[in-house]
Amino acid sequence: MSIKKASSALISVFHKDGLEPIIKKFQELGITIYSTGGTEKFIKELGVDVVPVEDVTSYPSILGGRVKTLHPKVFGGILNRQDNESDVAQLEEFEIPQLDIVIVDLYPFEKTVASGASEQDIIEKIDIGGISLIRAAAKNFKDVLCVSSMEDYSDFLNVISEGKGSTSLEDRKRFAAKSFNVSSHYDTAIFNYFNKNHDLAALKISETDGKVLRYGENPHQKGFFFGDFEAMFDKLHGKELSYNNLLDVDAAVNLMLEFKNDDPTFAILKHNNACGLAQRNTLHQAYVDALAGDPVSAFGGVLISNKEVDKATAEEIHKLFCEVVIAPSYADDALEILKGKKNRIILVQNEVEMPEMTVRTCLNGVLLQEKDHRTDTLEDLQYVTDTKPSEQDLEDLIFASKLCKHTKSNTIVLAKNKQLCASGTGQTSRVDALNQAIHKAKSFNFDLKGAVMASDAFFPFPDCVEIANKSGISSVIQPGGSIKDQLSIDYCNENNVSMVMTGTRHFKH
Repeated sequence: MSIKKASSALISVFHKDGLEPIIKKFQELGITIYSTGGTEKFIKELGVDVVPVEDVTSYPSILGGRVKTLHPKVFGGILNRQDNESDVAQLEEFEIPQLDIVIVDLYPFEKTVASGASEQDIIEKIDIGGISLIRAAAKNFKDVLCVSSMEDYSDFLNVISEGKGSTSLEDRKRFAAKSFNVSSHYDTAIFNYFNKNHDLAALKISETDGKVLRYGENPHQKGFFFGDFEAMFDKLHGKELSYNNLLDVDAAVNLMLEFKNDDPTFAILKHNNACGLAQRNTLHQAYVDALAGDPVSAFGGVLISNKEVDKATAEEIHKLFCEVVIAPSYADDALEILKGKKNRIILVQNEVEMPEMTVRTCLNGVLLQEKDHRTDTLEDLQYVTDTKPSEQDLEDLIFASKLCKHTKSNTIVLAKNKQLCASGTGQTSRVDALNQAIHKAKSFNFDLKGAVMASDAFFPFPDCVEIANKSGISSVIQPGGSIKDQLSIDYCNENNVSMVMTGTRHFKH
């Protein structure tokens, strides 16, 4: 039968918030409750009758609570097939009570890991009995309904109330799916804890907090986001974020992490690349100069700041149509101004731990790699030319290098006085990338005399430094490593251009 009338339930949970109405409903419906430990005590304190599991198994809770429900009389009550005469006969023979409902959750393993607890405390939060009960009850959904999370208490209460103690096969199967979602996620978290150094070449990803997006990159594609967006951002205003918004927000956040503790810095991104970036004494000026980098591309872009957005900056931003604004905080009067456009998405970025690995699909599989956490610093630089960069050059070289790292390869970044003049992005030739950057900088009236150039990979020929020099660029930063490095060094020496090498390539494909 697809409709089953419940006469008994096993309840053994860690989280008891929201459980009371269910217990009272069971009492009202005449459903016999079996329970253990703290849950049993909780039910008794509500004045509701409860049968201790020990009375069924004739065994007490042992090993400090590690073994309570792991017993044939418990699992037999869950796993029996009620349409199987042999199963039903064995229940009667061994005096095993039929269990129609199982409400069990799991020890908070992930929260314990996140708390920085000791390894022993973490190991003790690996649930054995709970996970076994969930799997057994969910497997036998034809006869048993399994509730595996406090988040499902309300849903279950509605089901059991509307059915007056009866549940449908559809509901039982739906709760089984929820239960296997819980159990598989739990096992993944445990495995990843033990394999945090990736000694085993195995990939297990589990995200249970999924959100359906309006669509993917294009309207004809489905799109989803899996992750805890609310932990990372407080959304203060605006429409729902799209798939493309999220990609740009990700690029913006990762770029601004390079400037997190620096002077006021503002970036404008479009299609995952910065079209404007500047660092100044005030955020207002940083925004104005970032916008000057490419006021055309900035239309419909994603804006991000490393400092609180003040009123003066908000007034300038408000003149621009932009999709998203991200900052650590906003002055009250600034926020009111920015809210003047109803669809503008306003985000406060919170401090959260970012993933250590990047994952992307590839062919019929997946590529996994460590994030590029290396940032070029003054200490990394090798001074390879006779002409040495000035103090201002060095500041601009590091500034440009940070941006270059977060721009699509092949890329060239041109900067001056801690302002992005232009970049050439995603080109198949580094010469094309440089020419694109020079053309763009000149189209926005930048004087490249004294500017610096950053490249995400080495120069196999001196053509790029020659083109740069003839455009007025005076200093270059690049990884080095080509067997023909000396050709570029020689050109620089002959033309009084300074060049430094970092020894680190920053491809971003």
